[in-house]
Amino acid sequence: MKNIYNLLITCFTASMLFTSCGEFGDLNLDPNRPSTPLTSSLLTGAERNVSSLIGDATSTLYVQHLSEKQYTEASRYQTIYFDFNGFYSGPLMNLQRIIELNTNEETSGDVLAGGSNNNQIAVARILRALFFSVLTDRWGELPYSQALQGADNFSPTYDTQEFIYNDLLNELKEAAAQIEVDQPGVTGDFLMSGNMENWRRYANSLRLVLALRLSNVAPSIAQTNIQEAYAGGLITENFMYPYLADANNQNPWFGRYLTRVDYAISDTMFDFLDPLNDPRLPVFADPAAASGAINPMSYGVSNTVAGSITNDAVSYLGMEFRQQNSPLAIMTLAQLEFSLAEAAHRGFIAESASAHYLNGIAESFTQFGVFNTNDYNAYIAQPEVAWDTNRAFELIGNQKWVALFLQGFEAWSEWRRLDFPSLSPAVDALNQSRQIPRRQAYPTTERDINTTNYNESVARQGEDTLDTRIWWDVNN
Repeated sequence: MKNIYNLLITCFTASMLFTSCGEFGDLNLDPNRPSTPLTSSLLTGAERNVSSLIGDATSTLYVQHLSEKQYTEASRYQTIYFDFNGFYSGPLMNLQRIIELNTNEETSGDVLAGGSNNNQIAVARILRALFFSVLTDRWGELPYSQALQGADNFSPTYDTQEFIYNDLLNELKEAAAQIEVDQPGVTGDFLMSGNMENWRRYANSLRLVLALRLSNVAPSIAQTNIQEAYAGGLITENFMYPYLADANNQNPWFGRYLTRVDYAISDTMFDFLDPLNDPRLPVFADPAAASGAINPMSYGVSNTVAGSITNDAVSYLGMEFRQQNSPLAIMTLAQLEFSLAEAAHRGFIAESASAHYLNGIAESFTQFGVFNTNDYNAYIAQPEVAWDTNRAFELIGNQKWVALFLQGFEAWSEWRRLDFPSLSPAVDALNQSRQIPRRQAYPTTERDINTTNYNESVARQGEDTLDTRIWWDVNN
């Protein structure tokens, strides 16, 4: 039977938006079926889907940044199977098409309006690596080396996560080197506005973040990639997704609040921030209507318990994050500083771990608009925050968790890798183990349609459940 995501890919390719090609008199060409895709449109379409990577609610609930107020099933891990087919048929196929059109000698000259061939290929490779990195961190093994082939392969095999990670690191290294800053930048690029130096720096930054995931399973590979990426130059400002005051490209948290009043600050987050007088707390949460104070919502309680709490008794997600055009982070300077702090502590780079750690807190305060020298100095002087080499992983993990507020997938990955902060599962968990998920299960279409390859992956990786650990998620 045909694999559904490859079938969708074929359909998508057949219906792709194409530019007109041909002059008056090209009587053998069908003007309604032009042959050369507009690569700028393909890139824009792929970039639009980055929103699904950074605006996800389920992963944000896994790491207990927020609690659900109305219906708490997601906080209690009810959903087991998650669908990845749309990523393959949508943004990943767009990016693959860009690469193919710019690589093929027969079409490479026709798509130069989208930027130089090398620059288009490089950006597509970087974004493809971003998408696949999030996918493999969610599911583990994936169709990868045989994916995106359309009708040529309806039943792709699954690659191990070790293979995928090694290839992603190499892809990012090669893409950064492929960028031509003196040639036309990519068009249709609303994330970086065609700035190829910024794309090069982001490739290095993403490579560093991904390499750090391998610290416990492949430390030599992690160190080499971190050193090279760091030396190549990292992003110099927060990389944000620019939502618009328009329903066609609006902040997903804004959209969620249109349908129901939900997503309050969790008691987990509140209980960490409030004793430290953390100035980020009143940014993360609005005062409760009934009291005028910040009151958290209990995490992971049953619908009955949640329903017994009035809506005006809890503090919802801060308005700064849920305006229609509120930007959301793709990667931040705070995130990188904490990554460098860990790399330094592990001896991967010859830097000061404490300096990067403190820089991470400062960058996070700045990002959320609360930096004040006196407040900052008072904050970092507290015993629970002050740098201590003997507690390096705990301190970095705790502060990185806060700094990654609403960056659900990234925060979830880092929590699984570091095991900090210490999070307790939902009190009314619905999954079999009643533990916080370590991965998400494959879509049932894989079990039913790509059965042989699915079974081989499960045999290697472990049961297709929320509890199976992926390759880099080892016990600390």
